[in-house]
Amino acid sequence: MSLARMFKPGLRRVAQPSREAPLRQRNPMPQWRKRNPIAIGCLLALVSLGSGPAQADWPEFRGPWGDGHVSAPGTAQPVGLPLHWSETRNVRWKTAIPYRGWSTPVVLGNQVWLTTATVDGHDFYAVCVDADTGRIRFNERVFHSDNPEPLGNGASMNCYATPSPVIEPGRVYVHFGSFGTACLDTATGQVLWRRDDLRCRHYRGPSSSLVQFENLVILTFDGVDLQYLVALDKQTGKTVWKTNRSAIWNDEDVPGPMARDGDLRKAHSTPLIVTVAGEPQMLSAGAKAAYGYDPRTGRELWKVHHLDYSVAPRPLFDGRLAFIVTGLTKRELWAIKPDGHGDVTDTHVVWKLNTHVCKYASPLLVDGLIYMAAEESFITCVEAATGQVVWTGRVGGRFASSPIYGDGRLYFFDQDGTTKVLKPGRTLQVLATNTLDDGFMASPAAAGKALFLRTRSHLYRIESGGAENN
Repeated sequence: MSLARMFKPGLRRVAQPSREAPLRQRNPMPQWRKRNPIAIGCLLALVSLGSGPAQADWPEFRGPWGDGHVSAPGTAQPVGLPLHWSETRNVRWKTAIPYRGWSTPVVLGNQVWLTTATVDGHDFYAVCVDADTGRIRFNERVFHSDNPEPLGNGASMNCYATPSPVIEPGRVYVHFGSFGTACLDTATGQVLWRRDDLRCRHYRGPSSSLVQFENLVILTFDGVDLQYLVALDKQTGKTVWKTNRSAIWNDEDVPGPMARDGDLRKAHSTPLIVTVAGEPQMLSAGAKAAYGYDPRTGRELWKVHHLDYSVAPRPLFDGRLAFIVTGLTKRELWAIKPDGHGDVTDTHVVWKLNTHVCKYASPLLVDGLIYMAAEESFITCVEAATGQVVWTGRVGGRFASSPIYGDGRLYFFDQDGTTKVLKPGRTLQVLATNTLDDGFMASPAAAGKALFLRTRSHLYRIESGGAENN
């Protein structure tokens, strides 16, 4: 019996995309990666040496391609991800993680790295777990704060270790917003460089994750007082470029505590680097505007204005259109042509949707369909080209963790510890429902046949023998 309930879509078509100059299609190795020997090395490391399927490590928040896909574009062979699990089934190991953190685990070889912090925000740690055994190999305190500002939300939706790290051979980069950013040697756990001088009043805690590009690691600061992006040299940690947000705030005379406390200028989203017309472009969603930047220089290429704030989901790109969520309260999904210059609000927004748009979890794009998990128990499927709602289903749960796609399945993880495994397509079909003891705030990682799932208290390696996956 289908769980789908059909709703009238809140769709507003804004413009027609140009047919004259199609943008470059999604490419497993875009031009900017070809120019980067470190990135090539990372991609080579993603392929297993045996005769089995390719084993993709998980180097950042949304995986090797930044979009939640486990396998490379065009890969048809399944890797053998588990379909069913519980506390007593298909758990290879379960490890308690000290303190609190919502950061996504990153995986390279036999190491899993994640961050955590004391609940009061005084101490910040980088933790390395052995991928084979679940044993904690390193638990390094990298920063301390004498007087951290309280989160202001009762730690219900955020904590002091929410930004996810990035990893490459030999180095892992950890980030705690204005509390500090550091590079560690993955063999020794030694801190190679650290920065704690980048100012921003997060107020409700840092959230935006790191992005790596060529020789840079890029940080996003969307606070109540300062809003900017900054790129650091991977080798030294020195600033290469810094770009302030150019949004027009117009909130000086807005009444109420949200404006007074600075919430209307905050955002929590992580940028996505894509290839547009053969060149790298960084898509970034902030308060009151979304942007396209040149990731090499930080130069703003284009922006669109909107009226929302506190956006959390990461943008998407299908090779033609960029998809961004505008924010928290007037939440809409916008499709934007990313080939413009300057303010393109009136010319490059193709469609807008305001029905059951994801609030915290990033959307997922598979075969021309966008899947969104709303915080209030709904999952919605939308046509990427048109913005038309295909189906909306009430599946239960509240979603903050971002979903992933692998082996022809969609995996959605809720705050109560339940995972819904769906079959992608134009009807809602639930393949499995799995439950662990604690809830998901962190997004998952995958490597080889294993899922690395971080709950509020533990890190799991979930892996099956494979027969049940048929």
